[in-house]
Amino acid sequence: MTNIKGTMLLPGDEGFEQAAKPWNLSVAQPVAAVVEAQDADDVAAVVRHARQAGLSVTAQPSGHGASGDTEGAILLRTGRLDEVRINVDERWARVGAGARWGQVQAAAGAHGLTALGGSSPVVSVAGYTLGGGLSWFSRAYGWAADSVRAFETVDADGTMARVSADSDADLFWALRGGGGDYALVTAIEFDLYPAPDLYGGRMIWHADRTAEVLDAFREITAEAPPELSVWLNRLRFPSAPPMVAVDVTYLGESAEAQSLLSRLDKIDGVMSDTRADMAVADLGDIAAEPKDPGPALSRAELLTGLDDAAVEILLAEPTEPLINVQLRHLGGALAEQGQGAAAAVAEPYLLYMLGLSLNPQLAQAVTSVQDRLVRALDGYVSGRKAYTFLAPGERAADAFPEETAARLREIKRARDPQRVIRANFPV
Repeated sequence: MTNIKGTMLLPGDEGFEQAAKPWNLSVAQPVAAVVEAQDADDVAAVVRHARQAGLSVTAQPSGHGASGDTEGAILLRTGRLDEVRINVDERWARVGAGARWGQVQAAAGAHGLTALGGSSPVVSVAGYTLGGGLSWFSRAYGWAADSVRAFETVDADGTMARVSADSDADLFWALRGGGGDYALVTAIEFDLYPAPDLYGGRMIWHADRTAEVLDAFREITAEAPPELSVWLNRLRFPSAPPMVAVDVTYLGESAEAQSLLSRLDKIDGVMSDTRADMAVADLGDIAAEPKDPGPALSRAELLTGLDDAAVEILLAEPTEPLINVQLRHLGGALAEQGQGAAAAVAEPYLLYMLGLSLNPQLAQAVTSVQDRLVRALDGYVSGRKAYTFLAPGERAADAFPEETAARLREIKRARDPQRVIRANFPV
């Protein structure tokens, strides 16, 4: 590939090993080459070369969500495609495949607008959106994928196109939440939403308040309006005491938010409370997620409910050495079927379990605790998966109803029979 403007590294080249690593350093990622694309023309050239050479291409702007299924693939980095353009009057954004949510929210927030970004400012817009994208504001507006107006793509033949509901309805539907297995995305246009007032932050207590905080969490989420998102975290960081925390955002005035969350103020012993009026650009500070790569093992499950028996299980089951056992309140617009492949979610809560994998012994212990907690919650775990939370070894088909999965597979067969494009989690 001598006709690209970006850079290419092959096995044995200086810097290749580092360039091939995903965000999650516990995932082994063998690849045939790493290409850092300079622009969409480079993306098209890589695809044409891969097709001729009998290889596949997998795109990772930031390396999040890697599955390790990359043997024989060209790893395409699109981080340089990071343009962010905001149309204030019509309330939409156009962003390159390498743009990250922190950039987008800072640009949109300057005009009193927000996108449907997630909890981390360093996750790429493209990968997140192709997998559905669970936002702080998805209870109000649905999956991030449902807000997409158009994609700019390179197909399995290396042909560039602008894909919308009018130009290519099937591909547009598949890319909105069905993963990145159908075309490589070089840019996305999506709706923005008004955010003249935004309230958010985190409250932290010592772990001995966990039962009280869980009760308050259930009480608040039972009646929460769609503008309010509440997440509960059981935190156990190395060299720190076990803690319980609540993360919140509210699209509205602080007085309304404080009234909705007043139950939390009745719990004594708060160690920290950062809740306040905030800027859209600062949303990434709430959950304080890592901004640098590291080794970790995660697992997510959708829960059908959170009654007294489920709470008793959650309180009784040991969580060490997990660093976080998180409950996210879903519902609202997420329970409604959108116009893309991202499935409606009937389950009201998502359980997310995260642990470090610094060595094989710790990794085994983390996996064992995750498995044990899921078994204990067997009557509440629906078996459905959220595509955007899939972990290595899990099946993308479990994220969709069978008729959706079948349609996605048919689109893949029709568009890319040679499987030139390879998603992290193909259906």
